[in-house]
Amino acid sequence: MVTIKQVQSKADLKRFVKFPFSLYKNSQYWVPPIIKDEMTSFDETKNPVFKNAEAQFYLAYKGTEIVGRIAAIINWLEVNEQQVKKMRFGWFDFIDDLEVSKALLDKVAEIGREHGLEYMEGPVGFSNLDKVGVLIEGFDHIGTMITWYNHPYYQSHYEKHGFVKEKEYLENKFLAAAADPKLFSKANLLVKKRYGLREMNFTNSKDIMPWVDKMFDLFNESYAKLSSFVKITDIQKEYFKKKYISFINPEYIKFVVDSKDNLVAFAIVMPSFSKALQKANGRLFPTGIFHLLKAKKQSKDVIFYLIGIHPNYQNKGVTAIIFNEYYHTFKEKGIVNCIRTPELEDNVAIRQMWKHFNPVTHKRRRTYRKELK
Repeated sequence: MVTIKQVQSKADLKRFVKFPFSLYKNSQYWVPPIIKDEMTSFDETKNPVFKNAEAQFYLAYKGTEIVGRIAAIINWLEVNEQQVKKMRFGWFDFIDDLEVSKALLDKVAEIGREHGLEYMEGPVGFSNLDKVGVLIEGFDHIGTMITWYNHPYYQSHYEKHGFVKEKEYLENKFLAAAADPKLFSKANLLVKKRYGLREMNFTNSKDIMPWVDKMFDLFNESYAKLSSFVKITDIQKEYFKKKYISFINPEYIKFVVDSKDNLVAFAIVMPSFSKALQKANGRLFPTGIFHLLKAKKQSKDVIFYLIGIHPNYQNKGVTAIIFNEYYHTFKEKGIVNCIRTPELEDNVAIRQMWKHFNPVTHKRRRTYRKELK
């Protein structure tokens, strides 16, 4: 018999966060989070997403053993402002037992119906900067700090419980050496001259901070037309500044501005922390922090986290400026592999942007949907 219990205490929340550590303890591909950071992200007093969203966390038990977990999420900006009556769910992990996965999903459905929502979709996070999608291909590739990893049996559980594909995401990678400067160095000069643009590079995080709010505003403008987009609020901007900017090498952040110093494009690349996080095994101390700092300086793999281009400058070759700057940075750093975050399968524009770099799709993931009747 499966018992579902709501997380009510800090001790319960820690059990929620640590459940995957046992589920994936023998996996060479799962990348553990830092337990303290994960706990903070679920803390209503510390994560500003809870100003516009709510979440309930549940654990599934068989006897005294934890066998699954799920987060039931409602983003009220999405529901009230966008009129998207969606019940979100994420951080969904479970043993290979249909009774367990069904009991957890049924709890989410129950909450959705209580709030008059029309359908449920997951796995997703609170916003567009959170992890998304269940892995359906690429189980033999190491995960990243910004994606979920899961066992192959997850997909069949969704489908056996009556869920259907909602969105599909592709994860691609390419060799840094495939970024032939002949493809963008000339265009870089032409685009800058035609539109009066210039690049901005950084050597320390302090110089980036005055631009971060503008960057998130541009992020909101760039992605507003994508399905299920939920804008980043002002209070979330402050939170993400503190949480992420210090993790990113300043030289891996590139801006493009016009003649009046208006931000028209940006890109953020992160060093891969996957192997360092595996060594840290959820803890910064005593040695985890050193593995992360070493990866920040020495990792030869990078992850393209975000690229945003103002709608007025899309399809005008601005990416040539960004790629040109990264070419020089990557060459100096000896970068070998470039990995892209999940991108919607139907986002043709993003595929066109990368096509000359000979990308290889190495992972696929999906979100699943079910009507709430």
